Amino acid sequence: MKKTIFTLLTFTMAILSFGQNNYNNQLIKLGKSYKDYMFRNEPNKNFIKELKTNVPENLIMANDFIVQTITTKNKILSQPYISRPDDAVLKQIFIIQEINQNYRREDQIDNNKLIDSLQSKEIPTYELVDNYYDMLFTAVGNKNQPFNLSKNDFKLNSYNLKDETEKGIFFLQCMSYCGTSIWGYINIPKPANTKTALEYINKFPKFNGQPYYQYTDFYFKDFEMLIITDNGKESYKGYYINKYYETLLNHLFCLIKEESTEKEKNNLLLGSILKDSNLYKYTKLKDTLEQIFEAKKRD
Repeated sequence: MKKTIFTLLTFTMAILSFGQNNYNNQLIKLGKSYKDYMFRNEPNKNFIKELKTNVPENLIMANDFIVQTITTKNKILSQPYISRPDDAVLKQIFIIQEINQNYRREDQIDNNKLIDSLQSKEIPTYELVDNYYDMLFTAVGNKNQPFNLSKNDFKLNSYNLKDETEKGIFFLQCMSYCGTSIWGYINIPKPANTKTALEYINKFPKFNGQPYYQYTDFYFKDFEMLIITDNGKESYKGYYINKYYETLLNHLFCLIKEESTEKEKNNLLLGSILKDSNLYKYTKLKDTLEQIFEAKKRD
């Protein structure tokens, strides 16, 4: 009897060990695949087929998400992917991102040890949500060309986002991507190519049925996280709201240079957070913003 119990326990432990190895191996494979194909490289059909084969059941959603991020003609902005997954899937995708980063280091650690350490680590939920939408909109930028989100109306109550902070994270990650799309046209040519930049701005998405700049729900509690490795932990709102103010001011600059109507300029100035001095503490552009509205008072 004792021998039978010992055999059953040994068999059970072997099955569990195999399952864990299969789980870890798939996470590692996804991290490597993301590293290799997240930019412009395109995996072939056989590679994708193999990546979808023998996937542990509890990794299917994360696996499908990574497949979307590395392929063109993807469905990453459709409901199954743009909606917030549960916390377990968010953590799996966070671990995949960390494996990707590990592969980019000269002093790599063993990926199995990395997985084990992250599995047992308590990672703040907002960091998991931020990582998810960072990867999602990075994929849109890298894989879905040419830039055009004009047909997208992001209805933030439809994506399983838990609170105003998570909605803010979604918005700020999307607008970080949108702002990057015009940065080069504003900052590289001399003079700035405001005509093309404005064409891109006109392809920005709507949020909740309104122009992007009318989204103003940024009064969620700030938190700190590692955004740029060399900077250490920093204010989330301080980093991303500052970037968003840059985008709004670039939009205003384009409207002025392209001689848009006073109505268009006022809609942006008065319908966005450009006028919201309570949020100026989160931007390095406070002096510029105050000067704009002082000048407007004198007009």
